[in-house]
Amino acid sequence: MAVNIAVLASGEGTNLQAIIDYSATLGDKAAGVIAIVASNRSTSGALERARSAGIPAESFDATDNGKGLLDLLSRYSVDLIVLAGYLKRIPAGVVAEYRSRIVNVHPGLLPEFGGEGMYGSRVHVAVIASGATTTGISIHFVDDEFDHGPLIAQWRIPVRPGDTAESLAARVLEVEHLVYPRVVDMVAALNDAHFFADY
Repeated sequence: MAVNIAVLASGEGTNLQAIIDYSATLGDKAAGVIAIVASNRSTSGALERARSAGIPAESFDATDNGKGLLDLLSRYSVDLIVLAGYLKRIPAGVVAEYRSRIVNVHPGLLPEFGGEGMYGSRVHVAVIASGATTTGISIHFVDDEFDHGPLIAQWRIPVRPGDTAESLAARVLEVEHLVYPRVVDMVAALNDAHFFADY
């Protein structure tokens, strides 16, 4: 029986689309099924992508300490939460309820380029300003701190001479779209087998 996944997204949902597309290629072999796509923004492009794919999509109040989110997750019998460009802190009550079952992708190498306020283009600007020759993506479990939970996977990407935040972002996002859906499926399979202990 497939694991029920909730994808939370604040923006346009390109990582959501990558997950949807990869799941479609797996068909019945997918370890998880997207039961709900939810956003703190009713105008999020991710909600439209979900509806276009026939997936339930709802917005919720992100200022109520997680009460509405927990209700939504319960209504859809969610086993695993996947953050795909979700820019709000996950409330402590939700983290406690779903410990070891919330996954996030970060567009930089952690812990060096993470923390509060480090998202999107800010990460790529910081990488270039640091003089780093390598960046990458980090996929991790979510805990009570921004970009802090245990790492699941990283993929390194070279920073090229002359890179801008925009050119670097495009290459990083391309890798996210390849790697993140596969790691999500792996985590879903391992959760289904009750492999992960609470960290």
